Amino acid sequence: MSLSSILSADAIDSAIKDCQAPDSFCPKKFFQVCGLTKKSPQDVKKVFGILDNDGNGFIEEEELKSFLQRFSPGARALTDKEIKGFMCAADDDSDGRIGADEFQAMVMS
Repeated sequence: MSLSSILSADAIDSAIKDCQAPDSFCPKKFFQVCGLTKKSPQDVKKVFGILDNDGNGFIEEEELKSFLQRFSPGARALTDKEIKGFMCAADDDSDGRIGADEFQAMVMS
């Protein structure tokens, strides 16, 4: 399954363009622009599964580096500052990784 089967290609392109400059990525804004915030909880979980590269049930910092590239192969990597900000926004239990429920809570907030 690909992200474009859940989100429109135009919405993904808009979201990627919105954060082209280094340190301009904001997870909540990205999820709004790409349309994920309007999707069902089931679709959000499907997106989480796609972003969880190693399939261990969590998104870790290493996986966040290529976060934008999962949406669009030519996109840039997230900066260390953006990765830390993403973790702060989503990692509610401070275990250094984002679980499916934490991801869903952040997307839907």
